[in-house]
Amino acid sequence: MNTNKRSIASIVRDTHIRRLLALMILWMIFMAIFRFDKFYTLINFQTMAAQFPEFGLMALGVLLCMISGGIDLSVVGVANFTAIACGQLMKVIAEGAGLNGAGILLVMLIGVVIGTAAGIFNGFLVSKIKIPPILATLGSYELFRGIAIVLTKGKAVSELPIKYAETIAGKLFGMIPVQLIFFIAVVLFLSFLLNRTTYGTKLYMLGTNETASVFSGHNTDRVLITTYMLSGICAALGGLIMLANYNSARADYGTVYTLQCVLIVVLGGTNPMGGKGRISGTVLAICVLQMISAGLNRFPQISSFYIPLFWGGVLLLVMVWDTVTESKKSGADLKDFIFSKLNIRIKKEA
Repeated sequence: MNTNKRSIASIVRDTHIRRLLALMILWMIFMAIFRFDKFYTLINFQTMAAQFPEFGLMALGVLLCMISGGIDLSVVGVANFTAIACGQLMKVIAEGAGLNGAGILLVMLIGVVIGTAAGIFNGFLVSKIKIPPILATLGSYELFRGIAIVLTKGKAVSELPIKYAETIAGKLFGMIPVQLIFFIAVVLFLSFLLNRTTYGTKLYMLGTNETASVFSGHNTDRVLITTYMLSGICAALGGLIMLANYNSARADYGTVYTLQCVLIVVLGGTNPMGGKGRISGTVLAICVLQMISAGLNRFPQISSFYIPLFWGGVLLLVMVWDTVTESKKSGADLKDFIFSKLNIRIKKEA
């Protein structure tokens, strides 16, 4: 009980959480003034809840990798490759016995296996071959994208069985999007891993100080491979949700999601250098960005082509703000340390 209270208190004290909550409140007030009748509707919130899990799951994978001190830029490539492979598999199954519940489960399991293999591949490149994460995952992104283009010859995989889209993109009890259920399940699972298992402790220590992690007896290679494997699974699940939302798959779907995922993770309070990050901050950042994106769509005069420009500018501003804030904090901590040492010395001389 006390542990839960301390955890909640630390979340409330987090400046990034407070900043996101303030931004959300201000945006909701803005939309209430200018687009109340179009924004505050049940169908709009249901649409938002169905849309954000596809890139939200990818952002959770990027979060894990960034906590380790790395990054995963291959999430969109893994997602599209998974969606294409599973889409083609569905067409084969549908031509045979037809796509039923067991067939959908099989397709999703195959998708998870593909994501697991892609993540282990990335983890191997980073941990064993010692390729910098940004280069390793950027290279694997192009690799998976290239394989997807070869498989489809640059065309979309379409005319898929509608049963899959109706199941995964449907609504539970006619109200709750199924995609949101998948997202919540992954959030709870990753929260348990980070906060209740030794894996979480090892991951944070690795991101904070790799040398200390090694001398503590941690198998850093295993931690890295596990981390990128989890990121690959998250990306694959995101791809499966994209497949249901669009009822098609293509190698260039969701190209803006890479930038968006990095923005979400940084905006949620994760340190790009590693060792710091919260699931709660990332989830809140996902909700805020989805609300902003949905709100901007309510203004016809704002072109969708400006949105990536907006995300890029916000990312730079947040990183500059965090850098300046951390520098001031470090300077204040150093000043307090020096003064404390001087006071101790003065008392000893006295």
